[in-house]
Amino acid sequence: MSPNGSDRSSRRPMRRKLPQVLTAGLILATATGCSYNWEDFPRLGMPTPVTEEAPRILSLWQGSWAAALITGVLVWGLILWATIFHRRSRTKVEVPPQTRYNMPIEALYTVTPLIIVSVLFYFTARDESKLLELSPKPAHTINVVGYQWSWGFNYVENVPGVEGDAKTDKNLASIPDKFLDAFPENAGGVYDAGIPGDRNPQTGNPGPTLWLPKGEKVRFVLTSRDVIHSFWVVPFLMKQDVIPGHTNSFEVTPTQEGTFLGKCAELCGVDHSRMLFNVKVVSPERYQQHLKELAEKGQTGYIPSGIEQTDPARNAEKHQL
Repeated sequence: MSPNGSDRSSRRPMRRKLPQVLTAGLILATATGCSYNWEDFPRLGMPTPVTEEAPRILSLWQGSWAAALITGVLVWGLILWATIFHRRSRTKVEVPPQTRYNMPIEALYTVTPLIIVSVLFYFTARDESKLLELSPKPAHTINVVGYQWSWGFNYVENVPGVEGDAKTDKNLASIPDKFLDAFPENAGGVYDAGIPGDRNPQTGNPGPTLWLPKGEKVRFVLTSRDVIHSFWVVPFLMKQDVIPGHTNSFEVTPTQEGTFLGKCAELCGVDHSRMLFNVKVVSPERYQQHLKELAEKGQTGYIPSGIEQTDPARNAEKHQL
């Protein structure tokens, strides 16, 4: 049998299978999308943002997808173009001319990726700087304490009837001075220390519940007592590591009331999966009432925030926020 005849016979099974493969792919795509809400498609898998800062993260996510799609279409187009227009002719068997040391092409595939990475780096650095920017005096400050295997929340607030001062409290001694300086004056505060067996009374979801006021800026000061954890509230679209001996911080302004899920996003040990918590966003009035309820339960003052830091670490960039 001639070589051409052999090629034709080998292609026939593939031609017969092609409709079957396309049909199977169509069925799979259709079945997968049966339960998908097309109103969620523009978010590309992200949950609905519930803070003023989260849309910036969503925009960066969507822009990254757009850049990846444009790059993918370009690459796929070049592959298909080369496959269709530069395939071997059935009547010619000789090797086509080989191209070597084509400087314009080499410059193109070297410079183009550098441009793509530089653009992505610019927008990422710009948004990261904005998201980590701290205001001089936030409306509320909450020290989030990670420990195996749950979370504690120190509400650094002036609660009626509670005496003390967060700036000099020994349980907050591990927090650097640059964060202590932003604490309210004479803030006795209240706390909530969680355990894995806690449950949210409204939803039944596991873990302790962190309360936040809607429409008011909240600063999280993140500390750990033991190993590295990661504080992640899913619809905030942002997470940050909770590191022993190092204090991280960021701010959010909740825009939607409700109860949302939170979890540890850093593998921290055998019971990492149990480090769950809830975030309940309520009106400012209800938030203040909750602080009073914690005080009435006797949960006044603060729980230990974390591992003591060295003086150089505590005072690094003391006056920079």
